[in-house]
Amino acid sequence: MATIREVAKLAGVSVATVSRVMNKNGYINEKTKEKVEAAIKELDYRPNDVARTLFKGTSKMIALFVPDIMNPFFPELARAVEDTANKSGYTFILCNTDNNREKEMKYLYALLQKTIGGVVMVSSSIPLETLNKVNVPIVALDREIVDMISVTVNNRTGAIEAVRHLQESGCKRIAHISGPEDTTSAVERKKGYLEAVEQENWFSEDFITSGEYTFEGAYQAVKELIKKHPEIDGIFAANDLMGVGVLKAAEALNLRVPEDLSVIGFDGIELGKITTPALTTMGQPIYEIGQRAAEIIIDRMENKQKEVTSEQYTVQLIKRQSTK
Repeated sequence: MATIREVAKLAGVSVATVSRVMNKNGYINEKTKEKVEAAIKELDYRPNDVARTLFKGTSKMIALFVPDIMNPFFPELARAVEDTANKSGYTFILCNTDNNREKEMKYLYALLQKTIGGVVMVSSSIPLETLNKVNVPIVALDREIVDMISVTVNNRTGAIEAVRHLQESGCKRIAHISGPEDTTSAVERKKGYLEAVEQENWFSEDFITSGEYTFEGAYQAVKELIKKHPEIDGIFAANDLMGVGVLKAAEALNLRVPEDLSVIGFDGIELGKITTPALTTMGQPIYEIGQRAAEIIIDRMENKQKEVTSEQYTVQLIKRQSTK
């Protein structure tokens, strides 16, 4: 790979002149500029990112931490972050953490050594005191992290609307398949469910069971739940992947959806459109929130003194065939 010194030698100029041409910094004679650009093209010179970072004091690299790349929600979110980063000339790195603190820490330390410029954090079991010591901008996406700027949706009120939809469609006993207790989005969606049903005379904590935001977790949880409470006629799953798990569990239990059991999810991923029946859901503006998180992290990287506040978006009920 060619070096900047080789470019300077071929163009017959100094290394400083090559640097000024590449960084568009200061006046350069047009003929000199043309000679440098011709030398760069001939040698196929590509500047070293680390050297450029040291020279300019900035990095053009953004990392996105997600907890489970097998969940279709996160690739859809990642696409928005990647598109936005690339349009602004930034390199994008995707880190799948499996909600594992040790894995997250390894990724974080390795990236900081490689002059990462900013981090969009969907997954975070990293201790807050560690994050506070990181000297690059961090934006939380989809879930909240204490004292961090975040881009989220109205999880609690969206969950209330989901349960209200089941109630209005005639459901009398509504269960909730919840997500991980250490995830703010799951906690807020559970709060919304409770707010909608806890005054009902039939309600008990037995109608809540965790599916850990996974297909298999929801599938097994629903099979056990329905055996204990066959009177359940509606289920609010805290994400769409679990909603699909509920549909498959209903099929295994010979329950008709929505005649015997109505099901609503949360997220609005593409997978929900192609299930049988298609999944009713509370749709997040997935691309929009991913795009906005990327815009914020880029803005913070380029304008470090600018104040930025957290943002919350609204989810929308998407009616399909899994509810009456």
